[in-house]
Amino acid sequence: MDNLPILSLITYSPLVGAAILFLWGGASPRAARWIALLASSVSFLLSVVMLVAFDRDQSTLQFTETFDWLPELGIAYRLGVDGISAPLVGLTTLLTLIAVLASWDPIRHRVREYYITLLLLATGMLGVFVSLDLFLFYVFWEIVLIPMALIIGVWGSANRVYAAVKFFLYTLAGSLLMLVGIVAIYQEYFRQTGIRTLDVLQLAQGQYSEAFQFWTFLAFFLAFAIKVPMWPFHTWLPDAHVEAPTAGSVILAGVLLKMGGYGFLRFNLPLFPDATRMWAPAIVVLSVIAILYGALMALVQQDFKKLVAYSSVSHMGFVTLGIFVLNQPGLSGAMVVMLSHGFVTSALFLIVGVLYERAHTRDLAAFGGLARNMPVFAAFFGLFTLASLGLPGLSGFVGEFLALLGGFRAYRWAGVLGTIVVILAAWYMLRVYQRVALVRAPGEPPDPDDPERRLALAHGLPPIAGGSDGPHAYPDPRTFPDLTWREAVSLLPLALLTIWIGVYPLPLLEMLEPALAALLGRGM
Repeated sequence: MDNLPILSLITYSPLVGAAILFLWGGASPRAARWIALLASSVSFLLSVVMLVAFDRDQSTLQFTETFDWLPELGIAYRLGVDGISAPLVGLTTLLTLIAVLASWDPIRHRVREYYITLLLLATGMLGVFVSLDLFLFYVFWEIVLIPMALIIGVWGSANRVYAAVKFFLYTLAGSLLMLVGIVAIYQEYFRQTGIRTLDVLQLAQGQYSEAFQFWTFLAFFLAFAIKVPMWPFHTWLPDAHVEAPTAGSVILAGVLLKMGGYGFLRFNLPLFPDATRMWAPAIVVLSVIAILYGALMALVQQDFKKLVAYSSVSHMGFVTLGIFVLNQPGLSGAMVVMLSHGFVTSALFLIVGVLYERAHTRDLAAFGGLARNMPVFAAFFGLFTLASLGLPGLSGFVGEFLALLGGFRAYRWAGVLGTIVVILAAWYMLRVYQRVALVRAPGEPPDPDDPERRLALAHGLPPIAGGSDGPHAYPDPRTFPDLTWREAVSLLPLALLTIWIGVYPLPLLEMLEPALAALLGRGM
């Protein structure tokens, strides 16, 4: 195991699959699907091996790989994981495998090109989480941008080009700001020491002035804040989610947003500790606004996918709140929220995709009563609804509780305001579950024993039909089939992880806390 370059194998397994598909120009859609499934499965299984072998008592980087790339410039191929990045690597490989399965039937044109793009995206995301050299990190960060924009722009919905361009411009602007920050810290460290390096660990040992930290922190912060996305940099997210195919939304919510939170932890806090303390109060204010704003916007959405997208803005506000309260509960909460959000929100996007495949709409008014003819679907949907609103015993509660606990310790007002969102989340998530799974379907006559019907008749009013009374003609949801085995298999691991972290989070916290404690020990 010591001599096995397991991080390279995890990262490049999807790239090998993409290369095979690229070179095999005549690959059928069926062959393309199976090659993508094989490549993503290998990457996932290797990441499981890495997580099992990971030493939870160590705060240092593990499975490190180093190779001089451009020694004159101080650029090296450096990989490694600690308790912060290792779980995110596991999350990425799992969601990539699920994305391949979720695309099996819905993607019917340019299948080979689609899977090449998806596998290239997976390599970029994994590279971001394992890179320890700023140049290498930036290369992988940029690799992610183009495949994600292509997935939205080529395989998305009606306004896909607009959404893809908006996503591209926002994230490109953030990337360029980060490049300015990378060059600045590279030059400053060289000025101080005479050593050219982009080694993140070595750069963290530099002594930078407060003015330098203030501005360089801001350059990195804006890049990561756009990716999270924090309010007010969030406007690209609802459009991207609504227009992306289901698998694109799964990857976007499950992994890409986490790259921003990871960037704060890996670069902003250790490289610029003084600036972190200076900027923290302002970022906490933005985080609380994001938590409340995302929940309020979710409350008024009629498009199911846009509702889940705005709930992501709210949940990711807990991540930035937990990080910038700068204490152990907050940081642990931020990490657990990132992982939980990856499981729960990705599952909710899969559920929206299941409905879209059957109804070809995301309008909530088109649905009703699905618990009767889709009981397995309703059970999964109910579980992830409760997890999203933070019910104790499920993963969402653990992360939000720790983040709020950290908030109460550092900024009592932030903890109080953040708690309000629990009520709002219960409001919008239970409303959407009732709308989709429990109330009568559009046009369905009321049950003779329904109190609503009796009340209407008592007042001389016609019985109110269930579901939508609008002018749209939607397919009858009472005819929708339940989950296919492939849809159920995609949701099952996310459900198990949601329950496991909710009931027994100790192993995960034991993995996170040494690395987070070491981070706090660097002058936070």
